[in-house]
Amino acid sequence: MNPRLAQLHPYPFQRLAALLAGAEPPSELPHISLAMGEPKHPAPQLVKDALCANLAGLSGYPATQGSPALRQACAAWAERRYGVALDPARQVLPVNGSREALFALTQCLIDASGGDKPVVISPNPFYQIYEGAALLAGAEPYYLNCEAARRFQPDWDSVPDTVWRRAQLVIVCSPGNPTGAVMGLADWDKLFALSDRYGFVIASDECYSEIYFDEPPLGGLSVARALGRGLDRLVMLTSLSKRSNVPGMRSGFVAGDATILEKFLLYRTYHGSAMSLTVQAASIAAWNDEAHVESNRAAYAAKFAAVLPLLAPVLDVAMPDAGFYLWAKVPDGDDVGFARALFEQEHVTVLPGSYLARDAHGGNPGSGYIRIALVAETAECLAAAHRMVAFCRSRQPASSA
Repeated sequence: MNPRLAQLHPYPFQRLAALLAGAEPPSELPHISLAMGEPKHPAPQLVKDALCANLAGLSGYPATQGSPALRQACAAWAERRYGVALDPARQVLPVNGSREALFALTQCLIDASGGDKPVVISPNPFYQIYEGAALLAGAEPYYLNCEAARRFQPDWDSVPDTVWRRAQLVIVCSPGNPTGAVMGLADWDKLFALSDRYGFVIASDECYSEIYFDEPPLGGLSVARALGRGLDRLVMLTSLSKRSNVPGMRSGFVAGDATILEKFLLYRTYHGSAMSLTVQAASIAAWNDEAHVESNRAAYAAKFAAVLPLLAPVLDVAMPDAGFYLWAKVPDGDDVGFARALFEQEHVTVLPGSYLARDAHGGNPGSGYIRIALVAETAECLAAAHRMVAFCRSRQPASSA
């Protein structure tokens, strides 16, 4: 067996299941899970119609590069969204969701054959695929703590020169999971300058980019355009899962540096990860339509507007820049104990923040926080919020007479 498999950590939801094992929540309260970031809004009818109308595609082998029509739809969406003209043949590649692509891209990019162990830099807390992909590629993960004092942004200046010299890949997630923080132009500019100096690739995970409340978040492509630079050493990854509420389709695309995508296509040809022709047809319908995305954003905004005023008096929590998570600081700092007790008392599941981070640079930046995924319908999210309020108030010390 590959010895690197032994370096992998249990997935956060495995740890959550172990934490809640043996608990006996009140049976009269229906379970409400706010732990997993799985969209629950209905899939768009136009996507379902396109799937049904193209079932004949199940009878053919798809090309790894995807159809010209799909690549064109992705490029057209990127131009509308980011103002960047992409070559659909060379700078766009369909993928089976951003998770699969993040993992595969890391395997393609990392060169572990030299004397110095390569480094993959990622935010901390983070999406665990970043870490697993780095470890299995033979790289050393380097965790950049994202804390409230810095608006949950990575501090690029804190990375030692010795680490930058070994860095081959920097993964950014904006809007961030779990914090919802969006990188600003100055942070992007600094990261691009570091990439120019040290030669590492930037992989920009933007799967939450279309769930926002005011202005559309900056992305790697739009920043490159704003700074008047090309797409060298930049790959943007996006997905329909959150944007269009179709996580089961496993559909997204990557865009950016044509030289990298040429090699990535070669890797994927052997990897066997072509997208079904039926799913390609439905993906074209999704990328070509914005009305359902606007409705989706409005639904999330309504949930935040309903839930946040309830939780703010009992938890240290604020509106995120984007995304569908609340990153809430618990009163006593014990995120694991809070999650277990909340489940036992109110039959509501949330994810301990420490499960989404690693101990680094003197602490675990997820410790003391919980991630609340507002993915269910509004009524269910409201019911969960009321239970969380009752739970928090039950744990407050009684006021003295």
